[in-house]
Formats: sequence, structure tokens, C-alpha cells
Amino acid sequence: MGPLEGLKVLDLTSMVSGPMGAMILADQGAEVIKVEPTNGEQLRHMAAPHNGVNPAFFSCNRGKKSLAVDLKSEEGKEILLKLVQEADVFMQNFRPGAIDRMGFGETDLRKLNKRLIYVSISGFGTEGPYSNSRVYDPVIQALSGATDIQADRETGRPQMFRVIVADKVTAITTAQAVSSALYQREKSGVGQHIQLSMLESMLAFFWPEGMAGLVYGENEFDVRKLQGSQDLIYKAKDGYITAGAVSDAEWGGMCRALKREDLLEDERFSTSAARVSNAGERKQLTGEEISKWNSKEILARFQEEGVPCAPLLNRMELMEHEQVLANESIWIQDYKGFGEVRQARPAARFEETPSEIARPAPKLGEHGQEILTKLGYSSSTQSKLIKEGKVVVS
Repeated sequence: MGPLEGLKVLDLTSMVSGPMGAMILADQGAEVIKVEPTNGEQLRHMAAPHNGVNPAFFSCNRGKKSLAVDLKSEEGKEILLKLVQEADVFMQNFRPGAIDRMGFGETDLRKLNKRLIYVSISGFGTEGPYSNSRVYDPVIQALSGATDIQADRETGRPQMFRVIVADKVTAITTAQAVSSALYQREKSGVGQHIQLSMLESMLAFFWPEGMAGLVYGENEFDVRKLQGSQDLIYKAKDGYITAGAVSDAEWGGMCRALKREDLLEDERFSTSAARVSNAGERKQLTGEEISKWNSKEILARFQEEGVPCAPLLNRMELMEHEQVLANESIWIQDYKGFGEVRQARPAARFEETPSEIARPAPKLGEHGQEILTKLGYSSSTQSKLIKEGKVVVS
């Protein structure tokens, strides 16, 4: 079992940022109960299902148990409050203030469980003009500078990442923060409230190099002027590759691989700083030389010379790449009703307490009766709750 074995997490989040964060905890051994409305959370309805579960929902909620309950009813509130008393972590990403109005705010739950790690995820934080606005990933990309970082180098037109990067960066930040809070609880015996916003998660993620020009107030500069005229994508005779040379040793290896040792004496490229200052010329020249080679041949030459490089894989080629296969980076399992399921293996590999994908993502309310039984609800009471629509099971 994983390093978080024995940990109990209540996941009231929806869509991606919270559910993916809770999924990481489940991979690492925590028992995660996904508490969702009786009609299911929004991500369940975003694509056509397979065996009742669509691919995005599966990948954000694998390893969890599902409890579908009407939290507006007194019976539903009682069920959740009983779960809170024995939980270690409570996660929610309602808009600021909504969870308090429901009666499940941090102050209320702290009275029941002083050891509880209470996690609140929002789009923009609790203050400011956007704090109560609805939010999806593109809005955070717009405000965080992501669209400027991704802007077309030639036209300057802003562009977005074609993945929900803000949601997923927030998810990883959340899982890390929960681990730190649990470590602190081991020392103090008391839980705490963790507040994260998607906007601040993205700003922290981009800052080291994406915002380098803003670091020193007395020496501010526009980092866009140093980004060069193109990305590190080059077209060989038969396909696209990437290759980069930062250190002097790597630049020397690139010149030798391209059979352009004469460039080693070129003052425009003789130092790392010079190569950055003349990035546009360097990349254009590199691209012209790479275009003379077949991709496999030039990649082999780059590898031999110690130049960082790789082919540009499309997503359908990923499963068969030798590096992915060598590390068994894609986890493949047959599940009843789903057939063959493929998931990215949990990225952190623990030597003593390995992470694992414990079960597929749950169908709506799949574990409702199991959870209620453990809480002491009789079969007759469960049947009554289900008949009244206050709990949904599958």
C-alpha cells in the first residue's frame, strides 16, 4: 500500500483541480470518498460515458469511492457530518462563501474534528473583484500571463495552452500542500485550513523563468524580447524534432553533429550569454542545418554527442515509444465493464510504499451502501434514504 495508507479524505470537489488533487492522494494509498450531488458532479456529464464513466472523469477520479447524497436535506447533512468526525482531510472547491452557507465551513467542521485538514480551492482567492466570479481554466490562463507566454512569436497573437494547465497545476499544488499539512499535524496534533487559488498556483508555476523580467524591481525588463523568434522545433527531411544546446559542451556537440565545427569560432555563439543574445540567428541557422538530415540519423548523432534531443511524438505514437515502454510509464489494466484501461503511472515512485491505482473511477453512488453501513445505518434506513432520493446508489 502507498505512503498515505490509513488516511481518510472527503472529496467534495468537482471538475479537475480538486478531483485530480484528491486522485493523487488516492494513488498514494488514501481512502478517498467522493461526495457528490445525487445527479453527479459536472465532469461526469462532459463527454460520452463508457460503462457509465467518461475518460476525463475516470482519469481524475480513479481509486475513489462514490457517495451520492443530497446535502440540502437534513439526512444528507447528518451523513456528511458523521464522515467528517473520522476524516483526516476535507476538500472543497465551491465558490467562496458557498460551503459556509451549506453549514460545512471550516469553523463549523473544526468543532467536530480539531485534527481535520480543511482544503479550500478557488479560482481567484477570497478577496478582490473576481473572487465570486465563475471560473474555468481559460480565464486563469488569461489572467496569469499564460497566453502571453504562448503567444505566436511572429504575429504576437496571444494563444492558450491546449490543455487545462491551470487546473492540473493547482491539483499538484494541492496534493503537495496536503502532505505538508499532514506532516505539521504529526508534530502539533492539530489540523489547519489550506486555501489555494488557481490564479496563484499558476503565477507560482510560471515565475522562475516565465516572469524573470519582473524579479528585480530596479532592473525590470521585458522577457519576451529574449525569447527568440521561434520555439525549439525543427523540421528534418522526414519529420519534426527538438534539440537544444545550453552549455558550451552541448553547443560543441551540436556543431560536431551537424558537421559545422566552424560555428565554434563564431563570436555570436561562443558563450552561453552570446547564444542567448543571438537566439534568433542561432535557431534559424540550426534549423537550416537540421533540415538537411533525416530525423533518425541526426537524432542519433545528437545523442552520441550528448545533445538533448527527441522526436516530436504525436499522442497516438506515445504508447509505442521505447522510453515510455522501458519505464512502463503507462499503466494498463483490464477492468470488468471497461475492458483495457490505460492510465499514466503515478509519477512519484516510492521504494518502500509503492503508489498504485487501487480501483477504477466509481460510478455514481457506487459505494453508497458500503459507506452508510460502516457509519451504522441499518438496511431499512438505507432503503428509506434511497427511496426518498436523498441517497443515490448504483
